[in-house]
Amino acid sequence: MNAVPDRSRGLIATAARCWRAARDDGAPVQQRLYTALAPHDAGILAPVFDSLMTLCEAALGRAIRVGAATKLSEDEHLLLGLIDGSKRRRTCIDCAAGTASALDCAICSTRIMLGLTANPLYRRAAG
Repeated sequence: MNAVPDRSRGLIATAARCWRAARDDGAPVQQRLYTALAPHDAGILAPVFDSLMTLCEAALGRAIRVGAATKLSEDEHLLLGLIDGSKRRRTCIDCAAGTASALDCAICSTRIMLGLTANPLYRRAAG
C-alpha cells in the first residue's frame, strides 16, 4: 500500500494524542476530537478516530501510548502502518476474533474517511 500522506499522518497523530488526553482526563472524547480536527477540515473524523482508538486499545489489551512533539510512539507508528497497509493487523495484534473483526472494520472505515476528507470536493462542500 501507499504511505499515508503527510496531512493524514499529522491528523492521525493529532487524533491519537487528543483521544488519549481526553480519555485520561475523563473528558468528552468526540467533542475534544472534533475541536482538534475541525481546523483541518476534518471534524467529521471525530467518531471515526474514537472508534479506531477504542478498538485498537481493546485489541492491544492495554492503554495506547502516544508520543510527544515530533516523536511518534511505537503505538502511533503501529496505527499509521495499520492505516496505510504496511502493517497487517493479523501479524501485529493478537486478539479475540470479534475484536479483530471490529478493528479491521474500523481500519477500513478510517481509510475511507481520510480519503473523503482529503478530497477537494468534500473540502469545498464542508467549507
